[in-house]
Amino acid sequence: MSGGAVFEQPGDHWDRKVASGLAFLRGRLAGDYEVDEFGFDPQLTESVFHPLLRLLYRDWFRTEVTGLEHVPDVGAGLVVANHSGTVALDALILSAVLHDRHPRHRFLRLLGADLVFRMPVVSAVARKGGGTVACNPDAERLLESGELVSVFPEGFKGVGKLYAERYKLQRFGRGGFVSAALRTGTPIVPVAIVGGEETYPMLADVKPLARLLKLPYFPVTPTFPWLGPLGMVPLPSKWMIEFCPPIATEHLTDSADDPLVVFNLADQVRETIQQTLHRLLERRPDPFGP
Repeated sequence: MSGGAVFEQPGDHWDRKVASGLAFLRGRLAGDYEVDEFGFDPQLTESVFHPLLRLLYRDWFRTEVTGLEHVPDVGAGLVVANHSGTVALDALILSAVLHDRHPRHRFLRLLGADLVFRMPVVSAVARKGGGTVACNPDAERLLESGELVSVFPEGFKGVGKLYAERYKLQRFGRGGFVSAALRTGTPIVPVAIVGGEETYPMLADVKPLARLLKLPYFPVTPTFPWLGPLGMVPLPSKWMIEFCPPIATEHLTDSADDPLVVFNLADQVRETIQQTLHRLLERRPDPFGP
């Protein structure tokens, strides 16, 4: 055997894993970690949240990613994506995929609905993972500090639509995300996500139950509520995510309060995502294929 090659013993890998895990726990118990003003905990996100999401997007959803070169290496960027799937897995998957696959391993700061931050445990986890309320002041503060921020302008209209309406973009609200980008001169990166619609196909919305539980909708899917907790297991649909070329806003910073400019830019982003969705769906004829 030449060259003085060193072969790792089978136990070495697990020894390092255990040592790393113990060091992580010691640091957490000692408070040796940092969170920012929004509650974002990068260490917990990278060490706990993303490895779990990686198993989901890589092995269960077999996710293909294209166009990451359009995401800035440094500085602010507003990532705008379609929203779908009854349970908003798309936001979590997008965050993990971007961090894993981007050459600079950038974190994505997610803007979420008020409902998310009114739920005790969910709110704490969302904050730790980099989320904050979808409002212009928070979005602008993050962008001004050079963060990558993600918004899903369809909101609950996107995740709560019926399966018959899959991949048809809903209205983009009032274009608040455009105003935030304009005020900070931040490029907008449209993103199309295919696969979320098939994870929990919503066949019906039981509105009386939704009102009783104070939810935006109460879904009926092929597996929920019929299979109880098992109905929450997402179907293994094939996912495709494409980041589109950025739309510059630096030359429009004086037009942040111009409704016509805001509407036209929001419409441009929406049309870009819709056309990209059509193209991706043509490439993925079988929702559950390899």
